[in-house]
Amino acid sequence: MDEALALAAKGRGYTSPNPMVGAVVVKEGTIIGRGYHRQAGLAHAEVVALDEAGEAARGATVYVNLEPCSHHGRTPPCTDRIIAAGITRLVCSHIDPDERVNGRGIEMLRKAGIDVQVGLREREARRLNEHFLHWKTTGTPWLTLKWAQSLDGRVATSTGNSRWITGEVARTHAHRLRSWHDAVLIGVGTALADDPRLTVRMVEGHQPYHVVLDPNLRLSPTARLVEPGNTVILCAESADPQRIAAWERNDVQAVPVRSHGDVLEIEAVLEALTALRFQSVFVEGGSRTLTSFLKAGAANRLTVFIAPIILGEGLPAVGDLGIETLDQAIRLREVEVERFGNDLCITGLCGAEP
Repeated sequence: MDEALALAAKGRGYTSPNPMVGAVVVKEGTIIGRGYHRQAGLAHAEVVALDEAGEAARGATVYVNLEPCSHHGRTPPCTDRIIAAGITRLVCSHIDPDERVNGRGIEMLRKAGIDVQVGLREREARRLNEHFLHWKTTGTPWLTLKWAQSLDGRVATSTGNSRWITGEVARTHAHRLRSWHDAVLIGVGTALADDPRLTVRMVEGHQPYHVVLDPNLRLSPTARLVEPGNTVILCAESADPQRIAAWERNDVQAVPVRSHGDVLEIEAVLEALTALRFQSVFVEGGSRTLTSFLKAGAANRLTVFIAPIILGEGLPAVGDLGIETLDQAIRLREVEVERFGNDLCITGLCGAEP
């Protein structure tokens, strides 16, 4: 199963809206077939692995990190192929919550006389596909909030300088994380101050959509992040209709959402992101945007890079959350700590436990 999970991870960033799936065919203790889902619309992992195994698959065991599909989509059901191949045993990590599957695949295999076991490496498998699983169970995008800060919690100096707080190794990993999401989101303040590109450059990977929270449509069409067909601006319902039309003519979606004055309602932002069919969104700031999502309890995972520097006075990563006692603090679960060069990366789940 470890091999299946490693294979599945090769599809990171490319399989959405499908999950990452890897499959291994084993016979008499030897791996005779391997496969993973490379991209939505292409062959599923089980089919690729069975193709490699060929006729030798008869009587073998399949290890796969997610319940095989049992419905007709862009590709035929994997359960049909598994049964036809003569597989006698299948081990999967957990049930697929997709309403088209949700136990039906396992039921079909068992009815065909295949021994099915569920639960091996379930925690690891769920971590791998947390975006997909959240989307399928809640119908809303998975939100990862990411920022880089000094030891004393600053994301910029008192003059606004922030390039670069972390080193190249950490920034490379940040680009990798960006590539694993459907969209990357920032506030217009960050867009105007830093003029970022929001592209994946330091690693090879999927290029996410660019989303900007811009209530009054202050973003310039010449901003580096603007890519026709790949950019979405969420603005206030009171925004100038002529400016909205101008963006649309340039193949940039300008989507009005509810707001309180110059502040977009996070609930309305989530509704818009859901309507846009983004399964996962990488929220990169700045401070005001991060604070808004945290205050609304909208974040699913926090990923914070910490550099071994002290800035003193400067812009804090997170503003006022209305927390007055420690028992009100946002506490992370399933915390992981990793080192990238001289910088640390702390990541964990936040919000209520499922």
